Amino acid sequence: MKEITELNFPENVRYAESHEWVKATGETAKLGITDYAQDQLGDIVFVELPDVGESFEKGAEFGTVESVKAVSELYMPVSGEIIAINDALEDAPELVNNTPFSDGWMIEVKLDNSSELDALLDKDAYLSTLKG
Repeated sequence: MKEITELNFPENVRYAESHEWVKATGETAKLGITDYAQDQLGDIVFVELPDVGESFEKGAEFGTVESVKAVSELYMPVSGEIIAINDALEDAPELVNNTPFSDGWMIEVKLDNSSELDALLDKDAYLSTLKG
Protein backbone atom coordinates (compact mmCIF):
# COMPACT_ATOMS: atom_id res chain seq x y z
CA MET A 1 0.00 0.00 0.00
CA LYS A 2 1.08 3.52 -0.77
CA GLU A 3 1.50 6.40 1.63
CA ILE A 4 -1.35 8.93 1.50
CA THR A 5 1.07 11.48 0.00
CA GLU A 6 1.64 9.15 -2.97
CA LEU A 7 -2.07 8.94 -3.88
CA ASN A 8 -4.09 11.16 -6.19
CA PHE A 9 -6.83 13.40 -4.73
CA PRO A 10 -8.22 15.71 -7.44
CA GLU A 11 -9.65 19.07 -6.37
CA ASN A 12 -12.51 18.92 -8.93
CA VAL A 13 -14.42 16.03 -7.30
CA ARG A 14 -16.34 15.59 -4.05
CA TYR A 15 -15.69 12.68 -1.70
CA ALA A 16 -17.86 10.45 0.47
CA GLU A 17 -16.57 9.08 3.77
CA SER A 18 -17.29 5.63 2.31
CA HIS A 19 -14.51 6.37 -0.27
CA GLU A 20 -16.55 7.05 -3.39
CA TRP A 21 -15.97 10.18 -5.48
CA VAL A 22 -18.47 12.28 -7.43
CA LYS A 23 -17.77 14.63 -10.31
CA ALA A 24 -20.86 16.65 -11.14
CA THR A 25 -21.47 18.31 -14.48
CA GLY A 26 -24.77 20.15 -14.41
CA GLU A 27 -27.59 17.69 -13.71
CA THR A 28 -25.44 14.57 -14.02
CA ALA A 29 -22.46 13.14 -12.17
CA LYS A 30 -19.89 10.40 -12.68
CA LEU A 31 -18.96 8.23 -9.70
CA GLY A 32 -16.22 5.82 -8.78
CA ILE A 33 -13.99 4.84 -5.88
CA THR A 34 -11.09 6.93 -4.68
CA ASP A 35 -7.42 6.27 -5.24
CA TYR A 36 -7.19 5.53 -1.50
CA ALA A 37 -9.97 2.90 -1.74
CA GLN A 38 -8.48 1.11 -4.74
CA ASP A 39 -5.06 1.13 -3.05
CA GLN A 40 -6.50 -0.42 0.11
CA LEU A 41 -8.36 -3.09 -1.88
CA GLY A 42 -5.38 -4.18 -3.96
CA ASP A 43 -5.74 -5.69 -7.43
CA ILE A 44 -9.37 -5.37 -8.54
CA VAL A 45 -10.56 -8.43 -10.45
CA PHE A 46 -14.32 -7.79 -10.85
CA VAL A 47 -16.78 -4.88 -10.63
CA GLU A 48 -20.53 -5.49 -10.32
CA LEU A 49 -22.59 -2.48 -11.40
CA PRO A 50 -26.33 -1.78 -11.62
CA ASP A 51 -28.37 -1.56 -14.80
CA VAL A 52 -29.04 1.69 -16.63
CA GLY A 53 -32.44 3.00 -15.55
CA GLU A 54 -32.19 1.85 -11.93
CA SER A 55 -32.56 4.53 -9.26
CA PHE A 56 -30.88 4.65 -5.87
CA GLU A 57 -31.22 6.80 -2.77
CA LYS A 58 -28.18 8.39 -1.16
CA GLY A 59 -26.46 5.78 1.02
CA ALA A 60 -27.91 2.77 -0.82
CA GLU A 61 -25.64 -0.02 -2.03
CA PHE A 62 -25.32 0.13 -5.83
CA GLY A 63 -22.71 -2.54 -6.54
CA THR A 64 -19.59 -4.33 -5.41
CA VAL A 65 -15.87 -4.36 -6.14
CA GLU A 66 -14.00 -7.64 -5.85
CA SER A 67 -10.26 -7.61 -5.31
CA VAL A 68 -7.76 -10.35 -4.61
CA LYS A 69 -8.20 -9.41 -0.91
CA ALA A 70 -11.94 -8.91 -0.40
CA VAL A 71 -15.34 -7.97 -1.77
CA SER A 72 -16.44 -4.43 -0.90
CA GLU A 73 -19.82 -2.80 -1.30
CA LEU A 74 -20.26 0.44 -3.22
CA TYR A 75 -22.57 3.10 -1.76
CA MET A 76 -24.36 5.96 -3.48
CA PRO A 77 -22.96 9.30 -2.29
CA VAL A 78 -25.94 11.03 -3.97
CA SER A 79 -29.45 10.03 -5.05
CA GLY A 80 -30.11 9.49 -8.71
CA GLU A 81 -30.96 7.38 -11.72
CA ILE A 82 -28.24 5.41 -13.48
CA ILE A 83 -27.86 6.82 -17.00
CA ALA A 84 -24.59 5.06 -17.93
CA ILE A 85 -22.24 2.40 -16.66
CA ASN A 86 -18.59 1.98 -17.58
CA ASP A 87 -18.79 -1.16 -19.72
CA ALA A 88 -14.98 -1.17 -20.09
CA LEU A 89 -14.70 -2.40 -16.49
CA GLU A 90 -16.27 -5.73 -17.48
CA ASP A 91 -13.18 -6.71 -19.47
CA ALA A 92 -10.66 -4.47 -17.69
CA PRO A 93 -11.52 -4.04 -13.99
CA GLU A 94 -7.91 -3.02 -13.39
CA LEU A 95 -8.81 0.40 -14.84
CA VAL A 96 -10.13 1.17 -11.35
CA ASN A 97 -6.63 0.56 -9.96
CA ASN A 98 -4.79 2.33 -12.76
CA THR A 99 -6.93 5.44 -13.28
CA PRO A 100 -9.75 5.60 -10.70
CA PHE A 101 -10.71 9.21 -11.55
CA SER A 102 -10.77 8.88 -15.34
CA ASP A 103 -10.98 5.55 -17.20
CA GLY A 104 -11.91 3.77 -13.95
CA TRP A 105 -15.19 5.66 -13.37
CA MET A 106 -18.09 3.30 -12.57
CA ILE A 107 -21.49 4.90 -13.11
CA GLU A 108 -23.07 8.11 -14.30
CA VAL A 109 -26.27 9.32 -12.67
CA LYS A 110 -28.92 11.92 -13.28
CA LEU A 111 -28.96 13.72 -9.94
CA ASP A 112 -32.24 13.74 -8.01
CA ASN A 113 -31.09 16.56 -5.76
CA SER A 114 -27.89 18.44 -6.59
CA SER A 115 -27.84 19.99 -3.10
CA GLU A 116 -26.71 16.55 -1.81
CA LEU A 117 -23.32 17.39 -3.32
CA ASP A 118 -22.90 20.06 -0.63
CA ALA A 119 -22.84 17.37 2.08
CA LEU A 120 -19.86 15.62 0.46
CA LEU A 121 -16.26 16.34 1.39
CA ASP A 122 -13.77 18.45 -0.51
CA LYS A 123 -10.21 17.22 -0.95
CA ASP A 124 -8.92 18.69 2.33
CA ALA A 125 -11.80 17.37 4.42
CA TYR A 126 -11.46 13.90 2.87
CA LEU A 127 -7.73 13.86 3.55
CA SER A 128 -8.45 14.81 7.17
CA THR A 129 -10.73 11.78 7.56
CA LEU A 130 -8.02 9.51 6.16
CA LYS A 131 -5.38 10.86 8.50
CA GLY A 132 -7.72 10.34 11.46
